[in-house]
Amino acid sequence: MRTVAYRNILRAESRDVEALGKFGVATVHEAQRRTGLMKPYLRPIQSGSAISGCAVTALMHPGDNWMIHVAVEMVQPGDVLVVGLVSDCTDGVFGDLLATSLKARGARGLIIDCGVRDVSTLNVMGFPVWSRAISAQGAVKETVGAVNVPVVCAGALVRPGDVIVADDDGVVVVARPQAADIAAKAAEREALEAGKREKLASGVLGVDMYNMRPGLAEKGLVYLDQTVDWYSGANEA
Repeated sequence: MRTVAYRNILRAESRDVEALGKFGVATVHEAQRRTGLMKPYLRPIQSGSAISGCAVTALMHPGDNWMIHVAVEMVQPGDVLVVGLVSDCTDGVFGDLLATSLKARGARGLIIDCGVRDVSTLNVMGFPVWSRAISAQGAVKETVGAVNVPVVCAGALVRPGDVIVADDDGVVVVARPQAADIAAKAAEREALEAGKREKLASGVLGVDMYNMRPGLAEKGLVYLDQTVDWYSGANEA
């Protein structure tokens, strides 16, 4: 690992960041062909949070939060700090003091493949966090990692400046060069789903709206009209 901290990064256009955030994780994930989703063990510490922003990245060693302190300096308003580790760890390497510092820099939230603590205080602060675990185990500051380099966080590759979208459904990454294209595709998908939602609300069945009946018949599904008493002991499978 090269121990380096890049001060300047290219960021996605703010209009694309805001658009992607409005669509949410599920729609963005589908719009980019079901790619970029972080593993589902990464969960928000409070429900109802939804953010989008450009990634500032930190690569750390387990149980050591030194690089988070370094990364705070690189954060600009609207950014999201994304922390990956060189090996698995669930220690609580992030708490309310670091959150206070990040919030002062204008960070929108934290995505961390590790543990956090001071959760009650973080909730009171209204600082959104998606983490692997919650743990009171603290951290040391001994080993240098890197800041604003590509990292793998919860199974997803994140490059500095990529767009992060996070909500109750999880966290998804959109590559910076593709942000505008994925935002447009997400808008198309959202419009299509709005039409489907209206049909379903009116009583149209999904099996008819999606023309599923021929496929179901081809796969062998048979509809039977007789009423069956499953307690009688004389039922036909």
